[in-house]
Amino acid sequence: MVSENARRERLRKELRDARKRASLKQVEVAAMLGKPQSYIAKVENGERRIDFIETIQLCKVVGLDPIQLVEIFT
Repeated sequence: MVSENARRERLRKELRDARKRASLKQVEVAAMLGKPQSYIAKVENGERRIDFIETIQLCKVVGLDPIQLVEIFT
């Protein structure tokens, strides 16, 4: 079984990779969410956890299908 820490790291990687595939900078994603750039940096670096709603919002901004993200973890 995969550890909780490994799953969190995988989530961060998927979100970060989706942002990069969309050719978006952290500051651009943050602006779309109405957050400071440091918010995205902390999420991607594991310094800040995000809840389900925040995850869905972030997915929409970076063009990641939330359903596919959930399938990775099921």
